[in-house]
Amino acid sequence: MTRTPVEVFLHEDIGYGDITTQALIDEGVIAEAEVVAKEECVIAGVRECSEVFESLGLETEIKCDDGYYASAGDVVIVVHGRARSILMAERTALNIICRMSGIATITRRVVEECRKVNPSVRIAATRKTTPGFRYYEKKAVEIGGGDTHRFCLSDCILIKDNHLALLGNNVEEAIHRARSVSFTKKVEVEVQSVEDALRAARAGADIIMLDNMSAEDIKKAYIGIKEINRGIIVEVSGGITPENAPLYAKYCDVISMGCLTHSAKSANLSLEMRKWTG
Repeated sequence: MTRTPVEVFLHEDIGYGDITTQALIDEGVIAEAEVVAKEECVIAGVRECSEVFESLGLETEIKCDDGYYASAGDVVIVVHGRARSILMAERTALNIICRMSGIATITRRVVEECRKVNPSVRIAATRKTTPGFRYYEKKAVEIGGGDTHRFCLSDCILIKDNHLALLGNNVEEAIHRARSVSFTKKVEVEVQSVEDALRAARAGADIIMLDNMSAEDIKKAYIGIKEINRGIIVEVSGGITPENAPLYAKYCDVISMGCLTHSAKSANLSLEMRKWTG
């Protein structure tokens, strides 16, 4: 039988059995535990966390759903069933909800700050994700109010610097070849200069990513691109952090940030036993 990803995560942690719990806790002990927020955070991963517990036959009651801005002390999930199973599931369940909530929290913060500057700007993730955990990290970005960008290489044509290098930096030829592959996919081009941005705009790119460019050059490129075609989406990326993101928000449609997924600090949630019998 094929395991779900969550079951794979749980199996990895349990191994051949929780020998500590088996040695200390009688099989007949029934307990109730709570997943509790220990700090302010945007909750994400509630369903996945519950799935971990439920896969071991436990019952869960969701108190705070995805997207809820929790305060320290808020109960997120109540778990009921065999104490042994609660203890076996604890770390895997917390790893998921803490990681996802951390990503959702930083995403929400960046979205709110950047939209003070540009109410229509989108904050997007990148493919700088943990292998095997991308779906959950991207979902957390979405819960935090961000955009998932590409989930995989087949979602969109994105012509990057190494593609262009292999074509002699011929932006026009790259876009022409990309158009011949599929009429249903948008074509995005990553550029690192104002000149190449305008070349890409004239060649018919749908999206132009301004990568590792100064704020001054981003402004020039944005204005120039919109003069050529206001329908082109302008994305900025490279070296953007939660602290400096608002500085880029005015002259773009999208800010993509790898740090949302590769550098987000896990939120602080814990599991606490409340009562037990047996």
